Amino acid sequence: MSGNAVITGPVVMAGRVESLFMAPAPPSVTPRQIPPATALFVNRTAELDRLQSVAAALRLSHAPGIVVLSGLGGVGKTQLVAQWAARVLEPSYPGGHLYADLGESRRDGAADVSGVLAGFLGSLGVHPDFVPAGLGERTALFRSVTAGRHTLVVVDNARQAAEIRPLVPTTGLLVATSRTGLPGLAMDGAVAIAVEPLDERAGVELVRSWHGVTDSDGAAETLVRLCSGLPLALRAVGEWLARRPQLGLKDAVRALGVNGLPRSEDGATSLDTVLDMAYEGLSDRARQLYRLFGCLPGTTATVDLAAAAGVPAAEEAVGELLTAHLAVVVGFPDGPRRFRPHDVVREHTRSVVGALPEADRRAVLRAVADFYTTAVAHADVLVLGAGRFRLQEPPTRSVEELSVGESMFTDGAEALDWLDAERGNLLALLRVAADERWDETVWRLCESLWALYDGRKHHLDSVEAHGLGIDAARRCGRADVEVRMRNQLARAHYGLGSFEEAATALALAEPLLDEVADARLKGMIRETQGLVALASGAPGDAYTLFALALEANTVTGDTHGTVVQSYNIAQSLLAAGRAQGALDVLAEARVTAVDSGDDGMLPRIDVVQARALQRLNRLGAASEAAVRAAEQALKRKQYVRLDQALSILSELATSTSDVTLREACEAKLRELHRGVGVTPEGG
Repeated sequence: MSGNAVITGPVVMAGRVESLFMAPAPPSVTPRQIPPATALFVNRTAELDRLQSVAAALRLSHAPGIVVLSGLGGVGKTQLVAQWAARVLEPSYPGGHLYADLGESRRDGAADVSGVLAGFLGSLGVHPDFVPAGLGERTALFRSVTAGRHTLVVVDNARQAAEIRPLVPTTGLLVATSRTGLPGLAMDGAVAIAVEPLDERAGVELVRSWHGVTDSDGAAETLVRLCSGLPLALRAVGEWLARRPQLGLKDAVRALGVNGLPRSEDGATSLDTVLDMAYEGLSDRARQLYRLFGCLPGTTATVDLAAAAGVPAAEEAVGELLTAHLAVVVGFPDGPRRFRPHDVVREHTRSVVGALPEADRRAVLRAVADFYTTAVAHADVLVLGAGRFRLQEPPTRSVEELSVGESMFTDGAEALDWLDAERGNLLALLRVAADERWDETVWRLCESLWALYDGRKHHLDSVEAHGLGIDAARRCGRADVEVRMRNQLARAHYGLGSFEEAATALALAEPLLDEVADARLKGMIRETQGLVALASGAPGDAYTLFALALEANTVTGDTHGTVVQSYNIAQSLLAAGRAQGALDVLAEARVTAVDSGDDGMLPRIDVVQARALQRLNRLGAASEAAVRAAEQALKRKQYVRLDQALSILSELATSTSDVTLREACEAKLRELHRGVGVTPEGG
């Protein structure tokens, strides 16, 4: 574009497009996420038959279906679905079995349905870069991806119809479990199936299946009655007896008392009595892990976290809770294994912790906060690089010191996946840390979490987190931290398309700029102001702001920053109709990027160059820039830029009636879209 570029002919250019080698995607793994079935399962023949008949009828109708399983906590709703999946489902839903526990993502009563959808899309093969930011967009993409792909979705602990509807696959079935019947879904054609406690015959059958347990004088019948026929309660008693081989069923009956399980205020059966028995029967280390669950702000834990919180022999303690069916493994495919208590058990862990001295609870919580603050800081460095400007000091402990056994993560991709898996726990921790006035912990976490929130488009989480970060910065009297927090908050609003809110956040940072010495902070604010102005249709204002950001980056010697701001300036010039000016700026930026080894910026620069040349009707040069952008983007696995470059090239081929080049571009776009999961196989 400097006048020395070699522009290849249409046949050669089509050959370059055809030669773009899309590395085959990793082997497609059909998700099978439903919790595993247990060996001991009795008296659910009617419910299983009902589930199967409803599913079969819906499959024949080719309509998306919803089934709601309702019943008490601990009655066995999730296990019923697991048994059904294990027995009859494999050939019926080849698109996969997706699972989500909305209790894990529920915050202030509302489930994070958007986050659940992002997880589902990833499980179905959609590349993270192609997962949109908004709930509506994610819902639309989920429906597109599941069209013609018989998919089962299982959702535990649903409370409202509104949090179910976006998760219904276009082709397939959604099964929701709830303590209520979700009557709002009746208008959606949902089929309701009530899951009742086990009757006496089935309960006795379950009790008699316990190894080494003998029944006498009707003790099994009494035990079933005292446990209200709830499988979770009966299983807990069974584990209690297994740890006391010298005792029998009569001893368990005596331990429960004549009245059995008490009722809570709402009339539901309380499992506290039997869970007290289960807790007392654990080893010291397992009881400590049990109490940890009662202290955790979030819902899941890892062995690494348990060890950091002081649980001795954490691996063995986890195994003990899993064996006792007091905790279950959470199905994340990669990274450290996570586990959580059953939702009824979680309530009991909190009551146990409530009896502890407040100082003990706070000490555990402080250890949890220190673990996450350090781990998140390491993840941030791996994802965004050590050269990123940070206000906090590097952590003093290494990832290896935090890890039990293998390292939690070893590269940027693993670190980002780890952050995403911990997302709910981290936001819950931020809330608690803010309540405790652990202000440095709050802002350090917020600064480090930018890698997750921006990289995976969790903008709503970012808005809440950075609101807490701003309050923490103000209490600390740190103007520099507040500027950074307000800038990251503005970026979250910008990502959501809420430009007025972004502008407001930036305006509140403006008075603080005179208090900060580092010009990079001023440059950040000007850059974000420029992005908001450009998105709001004010390219002239954007140009001025990007120029100020460029000046700040030049003063601090930030070469990457100067390339980025030059790129931004070129975008504002192009939006203002000054295509030649944009080309002049981009030519210099490209030289700087090449000389400094900032190769990641090359596809972005070349895409804008192609657009500018297209505006000037220099179609041959534009095509050369676009194909070069495609080559650079593919080399660096920047698939969104590759999509942009091929789309521009296809437009150029259409405008020049170059059928060969257009067909080559369209073929590569189809191949790309299949590879990143936004087009179903055969689409």
